[in-house]
Amino acid sequence: MLRAYASWREAITVYTRPRVIAMLFLGFAAGLPFPLVFATLSLWLRSVDVERTTIGFFAWIGITYSIKFFWAPVMDRLPVPGITTFFGLRRGWMLLAQAGIIVGLIGMSTTDPASHIVTMALFALLVAFASATQDVAIDAYRIEAVKEEWQGAMAAMYQAGWKIAAALVGGAAVLYIAKFSGWTAAYLAMAGAMLFGVVTVLLIDEPERSIDRATLSDEQRVIDYLSKSAHVPATWRKIRAWFIGAVICPFTDFFRRNAKQAVLILLFVSIYRISDIVLGNMASAFYIDLDYGLDEIANVAKVFGLAATLLGAFTGGVLVVRFGIMRILLLGAILVAVTNLLFAQLAFSGKSLSGLAVVISADNFSAGVAGSAFIAYLSSLTNRAYTATQYALFSSLMTLGPKLISGFSGIIVDAYGYVAFFIYASAMGVPAILLVLLIWRHHRVEKDN
Repeated sequence: MLRAYASWREAITVYTRPRVIAMLFLGFAAGLPFPLVFATLSLWLRSVDVERTTIGFFAWIGITYSIKFFWAPVMDRLPVPGITTFFGLRRGWMLLAQAGIIVGLIGMSTTDPASHIVTMALFALLVAFASATQDVAIDAYRIEAVKEEWQGAMAAMYQAGWKIAAALVGGAAVLYIAKFSGWTAAYLAMAGAMLFGVVTVLLIDEPERSIDRATLSDEQRVIDYLSKSAHVPATWRKIRAWFIGAVICPFTDFFRRNAKQAVLILLFVSIYRISDIVLGNMASAFYIDLDYGLDEIANVAKVFGLAATLLGAFTGGVLVVRFGIMRILLLGAILVAVTNLLFAQLAFSGKSLSGLAVVISADNFSAGVAGSAFIAYLSSLTNRAYTATQYALFSSLMTLGPKLISGFSGIIVDAYGYVAFFIYASAMGVPAILLVLLIWRHHRVEKDN
């Protein structure tokens, strides 16, 4: 993770590799369902006069994305009957999840939320559960499909596909279709758009999974130690051994491989995104309070914001290939903290459309660079024997703490104002910078030894 892996030419041409290109379409398939069960669905429900309280309850559907690590161990070990034999473990789970998303979207399209709100909620829950399942399978595929130094490029393509699907297709295009042809046609069209993901899965190859002997040996030792019970029937011993291998061993493996650094790494994972998540929680309110119109916010966010995010993600992917993960992790952490100060400047100087464009562009570019590096780093932490389980745990951990802390953002704004809040949000990024340096130093010491 520390050395330069490739020349500039090799770093840039990594985006021409088939599996890297495939991540654009897999990212699209991952991003498309998200707005359809949240923001876009809320617009549909409100447009037919569903009560705001009821609409608020639909937010609970999002819990499925936060608890996906509960069923990730099953996806690491259990084949999908009748599918895995032909397509492999990762592709099999992706296809099953995509089928669930399509069925759920078709069900939503044929349901009248004004008279059958419970049915709509159940179909939306199916879409969210299948979408979270698809995320686990795609993450596992991304990590296993290419070598570590290409993970930044894979992350960049994934982010690009996700953003395009969530913002332009599931966010904007579906609204245009709904306006002219109705919500049924709009959601049916989105179910059809999921075929991009299905076709991609059919075209790509199943990644090779190689489990090293040391991992197998360590797993067996854990199973033997925790399964000492001769009086228990053989069937139950097998079930318990499977559970230990699938659920407990991913934890013991991580701590075994990282030893004293394990807790430090987990702390770093939990705070790396804290600065942008804390700020993002109050960004929309800030735009409104500064008297920007909804059209101004939408236009700047769509044109400048999306373009800057994609540029940042691709830049981050190239830099990770060229310079390694740790350097770009540090760069991303610094960029996020510094660009957050631009919000403080905008809050101090007052409304300016050009100022908003600069702030959103800088913020999204920084988030794109940091996102590519961070996803690559999380991928490098996983053992390919437990790819789905460990990455699902890391991805849940990286948002849990920041989301809890961001809940107090409004209190700080009310007490001290936006300028102080944005300086506070920027300062929240300093611990992440220091931890990058500390972990990087540890890697250097290990390499020298």
